[in-house]
Amino acid sequence: MSSTPVLIAGAGPIGLACAISAKRRGLEAVVIDAGLLANSILRYPIGMSFFTTPDKLEIGDHPMVSAGQKPTREEALKYYRGVARAEGLTVRPYARLRQVERRNGTLACRLETRSGSETVACTRLVLATGYYDNPNLLGVPGEDLPHVSHYFDEPHRGLGQRVVIVGGGNSAVEAALELFRAGAHVTIVARAPALKPTLKYWLQPDIQNRIQAGEIAARLSAPVLRIEPGAVVIRGSGGHDERLPADRVYALTGYHPDFDLFQRIGIALDPETLRAQLDPTTLETSVGGVYMAGSIAAGRATSEVFIENGRFDGEKIFGELPRLATPAPRV
Repeated sequence: MSSTPVLIAGAGPIGLACAISAKRRGLEAVVIDAGLLANSILRYPIGMSFFTTPDKLEIGDHPMVSAGQKPTREEALKYYRGVARAEGLTVRPYARLRQVERRNGTLACRLETRSGSETVACTRLVLATGYYDNPNLLGVPGEDLPHVSHYFDEPHRGLGQRVVIVGGGNSAVEAALELFRAGAHVTIVARAPALKPTLKYWLQPDIQNRIQAGEIAARLSAPVLRIEPGAVVIRGSGGHDERLPADRVYALTGYHPDFDLFQRIGIALDPETLRAQLDPTTLETSVGGVYMAGSIAAGRATSEVFIENGRFDGEKIFGELPRLATPAPRV
């Protein structure tokens, strides 16, 4: 069994920032991720631009430079790779945290890797796993068919295709508009009687105009019953089933933290909000030595925490230790 003073689960911006905070206080940290470094950003649509400015995405005092006013997905991936390299962080991809047990005063963390299972001992475990790896499933037959995805990739793939998008939030509406402008025949399907009122202010009139013009079809109050090769079957108006032709299906119904993992570890969660019981000063959970950073600390309300405000959580977790005087290396 290998060991490390600090194990950080999640190699996204917040997990990397936590590793930097630990290292600058003399604590070596191993960062693991179920996917690759910055795996959530890797899943973002190709060419996507962030809504925020570069300085709000910076970690470890490393400046982020972007060609435009807002950084792109590709610029962010390059930046976080560069930070990890400049800081000399130890990042292990494709290592998923499965269980944690306390043994002889340390935390024994069981990992699932591509080569099997292994255990790593640590004195501090930081959970920074985010939520983007866990889509909210529809729970209908055919959801696992190869033409169905819970992540939008790029609009060009929809050229000349009949595309059904399930969801009524920002991600679903943005995908619908981009696919329409790339030449796809788009139908947006939502269980609710209207698209979400929290749509970005510039998306609301755009999608409504496209629907009213008949350029994008919409089926509201229409739960999905099943997905078939070449079609999505919904419960249409009047309670009748409707079969929508579909060459591609994007089920963009949101994402959630890995609450099952938290419960297996023994972290106390609020039964309604699923927020973890945390020390607000140190972010330590009800399990001694286990901390939470980033959006997962908000339970179901993941939209409360972003990179912009979660990137400082490492300073809370390791803040009681003196910070080394060594200046930060530059990307």
